[in-house]
Amino acid sequence: QAGAYAALLPRASKGQIANADIPLLYGDFDDRVLGDLASGLAGGPSNAMAVFAVTGADEQAVDAGVSQLSEFLHMLGNPVAVITASGSTSMTRTMNLNYPLDMQRALSVCAEDGVAAVIIAMDDRTLAEHALESVNVDVLGTEDVNASASLNELKTRYAFVAEHDMSMTSSTPESDEMAADSPAMYDRVRLGHMSLAIAMVLAAGVRKNNIRSALHVANNLN
Repeated sequence: QAGAYAALLPRASKGQIANADIPLLYGDFDDRVLGDLASGLAGGPSNAMAVFAVTGADEQAVDAGVSQLSEFLHMLGNPVAVITASGSTSMTRTMNLNYPLDMQRALSVCAEDGVAAVIIAMDDRTLAEHALESVNVDVLGTEDVNASASLNELKTRYAFVAEHDMSMTSSTPESDEMAADSPAMYDRVRLGHMSLAIAMVLAAGVRKNNIRSALHVANNLN
């Protein structure tokens, strides 16, 4: 009735639907296979943009980290999307999503909008279990260096993909030093979020000179 070309149903429902006007396909699939199907139907959106995720034990700190990273990536000239239970946006457009959510549809909207980087709050308010099936996460940052959830635990819970040897990114002495030259220098809490944002951008391969130039411009504007 909604215009589907076919319907994929569990084997247990075979023979229960009569006079269907579309082909009915039967199979029992786990979340990984369904995630692959959803990603394929959506055009593999996580491969079309850089995917950052921020995690931590404190939800408010995670939201603040997401917000600061979004601001900094925008400062570097990237069209940015934010996915968080506190309010998701694709560039300047608000996305009305139901939380906790699965990601493929939201990511496909971001890709269609021309987003270059998406930032996900990796917490249970925002994401359902296995919500990131077939989603390739490029950089995972933590707001809590003593995070209770390890990288393997997060992979098991949310089922994201990392195509390289990933480790959780956190603030470093180098990112602290660079953050001290940012507009956040006078706010100790914000300074910590900025340091993590810089560390995550460095982990994504952005050059230090580009970061310093963006911070210099931001300081001049302030």
